[in-house]
Amino acid sequence: MVVQEPTGAPSVSAGAGGVGAASAEVRLFRRRWVVLLLFSSYSLCNAFQWIQYGSINNIFVRFYGVTAFAIDWLSMSYMITYIPLLFPVAWLLDKKGLRFIALAGSALNAMGAWVKLGSLKPQLFPITVLGQVICALAQVFILGMPSRIASVWFGSREVSTACAIAVFGNQLGIAVGFLVPPVMIPNVEDVEKLTYHISIMYFMTAGVASALFILVIIVFQEKPPNPPSRAQALIQSRPTAEYSYVQSILRLLHNTNFLLLIVTYGLNVGCFYALSTLLNRMVIQHYPGEEVNAGRIGLTIILSGMAGALISGIWLDRTKAYKQTTLAIYIMSLVGMIVYTFTLSLGYLWVVFVTAGMLGFFMTGYLPIGFEFAAELTYPESEGTSSGLLNVSAQIFGIAFTIGQGQIMDHFGTKAGNLFLCSFLFLGAVMTAFIKADLRRQQANLENEQT
Repeated sequence: MVVQEPTGAPSVSAGAGGVGAASAEVRLFRRRWVVLLLFSSYSLCNAFQWIQYGSINNIFVRFYGVTAFAIDWLSMSYMITYIPLLFPVAWLLDKKGLRFIALAGSALNAMGAWVKLGSLKPQLFPITVLGQVICALAQVFILGMPSRIASVWFGSREVSTACAIAVFGNQLGIAVGFLVPPVMIPNVEDVEKLTYHISIMYFMTAGVASALFILVIIVFQEKPPNPPSRAQALIQSRPTAEYSYVQSILRLLHNTNFLLLIVTYGLNVGCFYALSTLLNRMVIQHYPGEEVNAGRIGLTIILSGMAGALISGIWLDRTKAYKQTTLAIYIMSLVGMIVYTFTLSLGYLWVVFVTAGMLGFFMTGYLPIGFEFAAELTYPESEGTSSGLLNVSAQIFGIAFTIGQGQIMDHFGTKAGNLFLCSFLFLGAVMTAFIKADLRRQQANLENEQT
């Protein structure tokens, strides 16, 4: 039986903004935390599969007999796949709902993990590529969902915190992807021993992904029986015939503040994608033989970023200061990147851990803030569409920055590559200052409280 928790406001009148008159009881359900935890879990598994090759790039280069750039493409396949499939998946989210998207994402994630088990010989690198592409398809059904789940299941005073927790899963998956592969797969010359260790990682991943898919089938629900907030009640009361997906896209593309956010979000998260993909190469270049510590540095970036995301989410729920918080975190991401750039080559690993942690706290903590700021700027448009457009921007910049920084590192060294990222973070911080805080979702909640 589902336990209900009244919010203290039993009804909502939906007459503002041209929406037809409607009445709905606003309630919170404890099941929302189960749905959130399950989503975070299969998002974690998918993110782990994204970075599991990059964290030990040099080992897979030797095992499969391919170039470092080929292994980098396993990571970039996630970015490339997302771009053309965003709009079809966002359309499916609006037409079929959260449960369908959750089932598709978790099923593809498990399928990709099992396909990789067929690539346990050096000559079978194409099979690994196929498995990774299937996992990349799963990511399209996962990456844009945090703000949608938060809005559909959580109240107005906890929606930003819920979005931060939903993003947690993805970030924790990247953290585990940095930590576990270097520990499970030692840098040994014996191909049979290497095959054995890789097979253990593949089997464990496939088992976890399959279990999560089964849980999604059993547990994941489309939406709660009652809307959790007045803003969500207004959206649910809107007749289906009134909604046009194409018109929604056009409205978003005419929203100047949202267009600025698309670019600034892409610059920031694109830098993070490039940094994550190339981290092993950076650290090994200055600290040879430190594959395990390279993974731990990546873990430090993500864990500190998770703390930053949670603190930011709680802060936003209490203050609603979206513009100020976004700009402050952007500027600190730039400062963190500059400090990291000039301390990486000093020869002290503990300094790299400290500076990487500072960088991660702000850069990774920015992700859920961007989602929530977009939801505010674009209400009542679908959160899946607005988040998807942010993610497309991030993938495009991520591909460009990964290739660009990789080439710069090969020819001019890691410092030049990191300064390349710093320049774009500076541009993003300047552009963020021009975004106006047009908080439409908050305004809808306030107007309906008054009525």
